[in-house]
Amino acid sequence: MTEPIYKICPSAMWHEAERNGSFTGAPIDVADGFIHFSTAAQVEETVAKHFAGQADLVLVAVDPDRLGEQLKYEVSRGGALFPHLYASLSTHNVLWVKPLPLGPDGRHVFPDLIA
Repeated sequence: MTEPIYKICPSAMWHEAERNGSFTGAPIDVADGFIHFSTAAQVEETVAKHFAGQADLVLVAVDPDRLGEQLKYEVSRGGALFPHLYASLSTHNVLWVKPLPLGPDGRHVFPDLIA
């Protein structure tokens, strides 16, 4: 299996996706026309930049091999290639979902990123 990719999401939004069997994206995803993901090397910086101080988040690990041709790695922040999904995400493609709590220092505490 290829290394998982990660989606950061408010837990209430993710629980709705689980009920529906599909995640269509957060407002930023819908506006951009694709679902934003990060690799393991990118996810901590993504959280710090876009979700600083936000409580009640989850980290969703996804198997990129299950996403097919609708997953594209495109140049984004600092010239790095970021995974973008041009489709909704079936919850069947999710490896795991874990809480992303805030630590005492106000920074998010990450789980082990190994699937």
